[in-house]
Amino acid sequence: MSSQDVHSEKQHHIDMQVGDIASTVLIPGDPGRVEVFAKLMDEAHKVAEKREYITYTGTNGRVAISCTSTGLGCPPTAIGVEELIRIGARNIIRIGTCGAIQSFLAPGHFIIATGAVRGEHTSEEFISMEYPAVADYRIVRALVDACEKLGLPYHLGIVRTHDAYYLESPQALGDYMERLRPWIDMGVLALENESSTLFVISSMQGVRAGAILTSGNPIYTPNADDCDWDTNIRKMVMAGIEAAKLLHERGLA
Repeated sequence: MSSQDVHSEKQHHIDMQVGDIASTVLIPGDPGRVEVFAKLMDEAHKVAEKREYITYTGTNGRVAISCTSTGLGCPPTAIGVEELIRIGARNIIRIGTCGAIQSFLAPGHFIIATGAVRGEHTSEEFISMEYPAVADYRIVRALVDACEKLGLPYHLGIVRTHDAYYLESPQALGDYMERLRPWIDMGVLALENESSTLFVISSMQGVRAGAILTSGNPIYTPNADDCDWDTNIRKMVMAGIEAAKLLHERGLA
């Protein structure tokens, strides 16, 4: 099969083909957040639903934007991102949750990732670990401007992507703080499970990518999940939509 065939046919996992998505796609892990996206758009319609991949495409302020869920972790994220790129995605923005590890982070504060520690192994299948996982500066700028326009507090910095969801958390067996302390000391903002693979694949294929994340209190505090997740997720999705509109205005869609 030629590369042209791969790009022109309906993609096996996301169940879409060229023309089904906008050039800017927001990617949450949780399929439920695609519904949040749809409700914030001026109009949106479901394009596809297969496995963990649910997609809506619509318009906001006359700008076309899509949203595709990718499920939890790097392997399904890699599949979704590869297939989205094949059918025309040029900007991919992760909108997700994370576990804050810096004491100054609080619920309602958003993290715009400038890069990610490659603590997972999916991206290593694509290229050696010497290759950096960095967000595209134009996506970072759009997310910063979106947060400032919406009045949302944000922090810029590095997150750590890893595979073992509970290993660096209070639910881990053993001393999780011993594993966590080096990342805290090095200024890593949060732990999460998808961004480094998104950044690596997108960079390798000439596609712009970024991530905005929301969290509760730092994961080592007793009240880590004591926050209004629904409200904060909604604000995060709003920031993603606003960033997509800014990219369009800047000729990057």
